[in-house]
Amino acid sequence: MLVGSVRREGNTELLAKAFAEGAGKRHEVELVSVADYSIHPCLGCNRCYSAEGNRCVQQDDMEKIYEKLKGADTLVIASPVYFYGVSAQLKALIDRLHTPMRKQFPIRRLGLILVGAAELPDLFDPILAQYRMVLRFFGLEDIGCVLMRGAKEKGDVLQGDGPKQAYDLGNGL
Repeated sequence: MLVGSVRREGNTELLAKAFAEGAGKRHEVELVSVADYSIHPCLGCNRCYSAEGNRCVQQDDMEKIYEKLKGADTLVIASPVYFYGVSAQLKALIDRLHTPMRKQFPIRRLGLILVGAAELPDLFDPILAQYRMVLRFFGLEDIGCVLMRGAKEKGDVLQGDGPKQAYDLGNGL
């Protein structure tokens, strides 16, 4: 699981943990928080296409993420919503997956957990459009989404059925 929030014990992390609890009944789950890694944005230099081992020229923690993804058959992305997109830290990580190394990842299923403070009915639409394109481009199975609106303060997701939805999504794998 890639957790895109830097706020410890925040709403996104609470839902990610609920998912992990459900999925952990039958699967090995690792929560990978962007808060624990220093990842620089992609430079767009495409050096990874010709470098030995498809290594990025940047020396940061992304190599650790690549190694984790090489052992994952399912990936769930959890993020707070900032200006109708995923967090900047998570976006930097996602952009760094623009590497031929991604062909080494055995990922075949993808899920999504989003938490937004606003109540707008179309709050998640831009992220969902990108999510659907990734599913289609890579031929991944969609395991589902948990979308929580109106969660601004820490713990707001506990007031609704978000943790149950996340748990059920994980338990259904």
